[in-house]
Amino acid sequence: MAFILVINPGSTSTKLALYHDRDQVSVEVLRHDPVSLGQFPSIWDQFEFRMSTVRSWTQEKATELSAVVAMGGLLRPLQGGTYCVNEKMLHDARMNLQGEHASNLGCAIAAEIAKHYRCPAFVVDPISVDEFEPLARYSGHPLITRSALSHALNLHAAALRAADEIGKPIAESAFLVAHLGGGISVAPLRGGRIVDVNDASSDGPFSPERTGGLPLQQFITLCFSGKYDEKGMRDFVRGRGGLTAYLGTNSAMDVEAMVKQGDARALEIFQAMAYQIAKEIGAMSTVLAGHVDAVVLTGGLASSTMLVDWITQRVAFLGRVLVYPGEHEMESLAFAALKAVRGTSHAEEY
Repeated sequence: MAFILVINPGSTSTKLALYHDRDQVSVEVLRHDPVSLGQFPSIWDQFEFRMSTVRSWTQEKATELSAVVAMGGLLRPLQGGTYCVNEKMLHDARMNLQGEHASNLGCAIAAEIAKHYRCPAFVVDPISVDEFEPLARYSGHPLITRSALSHALNLHAAALRAADEIGKPIAESAFLVAHLGGGISVAPLRGGRIVDVNDASSDGPFSPERTGGLPLQQFITLCFSGKYDEKGMRDFVRGRGGLTAYLGTNSAMDVEAMVKQGDARALEIFQAMAYQIAKEIGAMSTVLAGHVDAVVLTGGLASSTMLVDWITQRVAFLGRVLVYPGEHEMESLAFAALKAVRGTSHAEEY
């Protein structure tokens, strides 16, 4: 019998869940008021604030824990898998090694909770999972290298589910998986490995909050227009782009409502997002030389039948399209930690 606490920090929330073996016994999304968060200059200045809310929730729900597992952040490049939280990981997370992101807090919060309950702390398939093949790293200029930063946890989980559904060993599979959420990751997975992927914070399709890839010459002009400082430009592409910039909302449900009410502009913009997602899937199919077992659509936006139908119309020529709405991150984290606790899988040292 094992009790597993799962921690998933987001930009304005912290998702928490308690599992008893494979059963979820409690789950809650702790919403953080943007005004309250705004008083903190950086992500790490939020640590004590978030830590206190997680501690209070956990003490109310659990008298014992077998493990604590958190969403892994922008750590150093790693192979996919389960990793023990250690001082090296905590150091790299605090340094924002590959960028500042709320998920960087996960391992540190997990370590503090685990210390109290005298149990191990883990992260699983962090954003920085790097399974790239050599050609995928080239950007077009030697001063810039393409980085493997993605929704690796859900990409791997969706591929495993797809392999099970089509009855093919994951080691022999070839999938195109698109995680459709606040950020969008489109990846070819060969043998369960993410051999290429767009960087959801700066490349690929636009999303509810992100611009995706932009025409560089116009972007450079904006950078030197005097209207934006560095933070302003980073917010421009990540947080204030995409549907938010075009329509003033990051909610696909709101956009669908606009479309159903006859808003022609909302219809075209929503179709354009589907178009760009399908185009990225098509581009990534070349990595697999067109040998694709299935296209897999997952993430929160995969719940939009409208969006999924538009994407499917454009990519169905590649093969079967499987749709797994939702992120499945909490259960994936919990089950990986459970296997590590039971010794049925090995947790690596960071």
